[in-house]
Amino acid sequence: MISERGRNARRTSTGFTLMELLVVLAILGLLMSLVGPRVLNQLGGAKTKTAAIQIKDLEQSLEMYKLDVGRFPSTSEGLDALVNKPASAAGWNGPYLKSDVPLDPWKREYQYKAPGEHGEVDIFSYGQNGTPGGEGEDQDVGNW
Repeated sequence: MISERGRNARRTSTGFTLMELLVVLAILGLLMSLVGPRVLNQLGGAKTKTAAIQIKDLEQSLEMYKLDVGRFPSTSEGLDALVNKPASAAGWNGPYLKSDVPLDPWKREYQYKAPGEHGEVDIFSYGQNGTPGGEGEDQDVGNW
């Protein structure tokens, strides 16, 4: 027969109490409330940086296009001219991208203007909100 002392010892060592679990959950919640916003801010900044890198890559591909064809694609031909030969592009030696023209990090098409307002060509994204202007994640990202 098991003594009363052995029975009590077995009962107290079988798991966590509800109070212990609640304390651990409260501590985890506090940590997430402190760390969560910082992680989300870094994620947002990463999208803007990704857009800037993709724009630089597109700009380099456009330079290669210009070397072959003698001009940049028109605004109506757009960035698609880097993947599919336009009818008026004698000397086209593409595709100039390994795959289709990428979408910006917010899943929208990049804007393209030739001639551009800031240079020979403008490649840009309107940011998270998809409209001109803005601050933070909503700011425009371009090759200027």
